[in-house]
Amino acid sequence: MVLNIRRQNTARRQNTAQVVLIEEDDVMSYEAVLVQLDVERDSEQRVQLALALADRFQAALIGVAGLALRPAFAAAGIVVYAEPTKHDLHQMSAIFDRMGKKFLEQGQNLKHIEWRSALDSPSELITREARAADLIIVAARQAGNLRNFADPGVILLRAGRPVLVVPEVIGPLSLHRIVVAWKDTRECRRAVRDAIPFLQQAKEVLLIELGEEEAKSQDKKALADVANYLIRHKVVVAEQICRRSRGPVETELFQFVKEEKADLIVAGGYGHSRLGEWTFGGVTHELLAASSVCCMLSH
Repeated sequence: MVLNIRRQNTARRQNTAQVVLIEEDDVMSYEAVLVQLDVERDSEQRVQLALALADRFQAALIGVAGLALRPAFAAAGIVVYAEPTKHDLHQMSAIFDRMGKKFLEQGQNLKHIEWRSALDSPSELITREARAADLIIVAARQAGNLRNFADPGVILLRAGRPVLVVPEVIGPLSLHRIVVAWKDTRECRRAVRDAIPFLQQAKEVLLIELGEEEAKSQDKKALADVANYLIRHKVVVAEQICRRSRGPVETELFQFVKEEKADLIVAGGYGHSRLGEWTFGGVTHELLAASSVCCMLSH
């Protein structure tokens, strides 16, 4: 049994100590973590974050890198598939070998580490390899051509696993304070459940629901239910906030996270595909592309 005494002493919270008794059987974890590496840009900060998380959870770490060479293109209304040349294959094999060797060396002190690579779209490859992991770590969404960058939105909607979206510039994930952006939907319930290993390790968890209308009694009751659910899972819930947003929800959420000095956002991810194009709600789009802190999303 582990005895944790955690103190809440921010300006809005009472100065009280909360004692949390955590039996070993109550602690949830991630047994396998998958991290996406880019072939055409630096991924070192993301890799370091993944290495630290794998060590924290004593989890296996799987590194994955993909690259789509000579993609299909349309000519005179006909889709043409161009096969990579032997030179292409030899060159990429050498690049993957170098990346894999470095990755395996970096994680040699972990419980288990492995490397996977393929000449395939990064989004398709990671979605497929997600079967081996509890958690997927990917880069934030990039503007422009995503052919050789993994699209976190596509992975979120197709992988069937929680996705940790990491900004380009990021330090260690301390899990000091986590914000749960609550919305009473299937996706958000799934996200809260998927994030319990993170939430159990946080010093404080803040629940916030931002809506377009004034908060009603049933909204506050729903938020209280979420708080009680987390408390039963030995999570320290420091505050519940249910209020009307004064502007765009994503803007106010980011401002709240900044003010609270939180280092992780947990939220549901909403989107769909229409005529081959992926469309996301405003908040989800910003969490995928514009957050300055890590975001853990589930669909």
